[in-house]
Amino acid sequence: MYPDSALSAGQLAIIAVVAVVSLAAWLIAVFLAARQPRGTSAAVNAGPREEEAGAAVTQLPPGAGPADKAAA
Repeated sequence: MYPDSALSAGQLAIIAVVAVVSLAAWLIAVFLAARQPRGTSAAVNAGPREEEAGAAVTQLPPGAGPADKAAA
C-alpha cells in the first residue's frame, strides 16, 4: 500500500463540508423554484383580477345546440 496517498482528516472534512453545503444549496434552489409566486410585483398587480373584472358568461337557450348541429 501507499501510505502517503491517503487523504488527511482535514481534507476528508473539507470534502464532507463541500458535499453537505452543495446538497443544501441544491435543496434550497429547488424549494425556491417550486414555490408559488407571491404576486407582489407592480406588473402582477397592474391589471384587474378575474374576480373583480366581472367576466362575461354567455349561456345558450335550453334548446339551442352547436351551430353545426342546428343545420341538420
